[in-house]
Amino acid sequence: MTDSYVCIDLETTGLDPRRDKIIEIGAVRIERGETVGEWETFVNPGRKLPERIVELTGIHDGDLSGAKPIGEVLPELLGFLGEDVLLGHGILFDFSFLKKAAVNERLSFERQGIDTLKIARKYLKNLESRSLGALCKHYEIPHSAHRALGDARATAVLYQKLVEEFQEKEDAAGEKSLFRPRQLLYQAKRDTPLTIAQKEQLYKLLDRHKLIVDYEIENLTRSEASRKIAHILQEYGR
Repeated sequence: MTDSYVCIDLETTGLDPRRDKIIEIGAVRIERGETVGEWETFVNPGRKLPERIVELTGIHDGDLSGAKPIGEVLPELLGFLGEDVLLGHGILFDFSFLKKAAVNERLSFERQGIDTLKIARKYLKNLESRSLGALCKHYEIPHSAHRALGDARATAVLYQKLVEEFQEKEDAAGEKSLFRPRQLLYQAKRDTPLTIAQKEQLYKLLDRHKLIVDYEIENLTRSEASRKIAHILQEYGR
């Protein structure tokens, strides 16, 4: 059993690390089975939050307006994480967003991880759902759903419950045991900023068509800017 790790959870603007952004990070450091530290922060995504994300998380644009962008948040977060094993419920989701953010900042981010979702899918097939909320209900774990630190705390407790119930059954799996850390893999390509020509074209189109947008042009990547320009041209013409 791995009894020292950092349990991490993110809230994001969507499900695709190539297009969506991190808005909240929560992390809980566990050493020898005991909580020894916690870390949390809002992250400014540089865009207006989708209404469905506001409804899901309770996080509003005003909560993020004074927050730091991910590039300023990452060094402090990486300092808290150290080189420890990451634990999460669907850990590859969280890792992929962090890896993408790190690559964009020209930082290295390689970690091993343990996934409570994979363990639950193997051993709790009788449950209707293996979502974090459903598992917390099953094990009667207090849970502040869809907030990063609350989810991280709950996942850390869930892991202990899974260890107590299923660790011995997994021992026979040896190196393939789901309770053993495994290398987390996600291929991330660094975003390139929008070009001067794209920036000028966007400003001209917005001015010409009297449009108000819910994103910051200066923060767009080249591919994002291309999609925005194509959308405006399709909807409003030149």
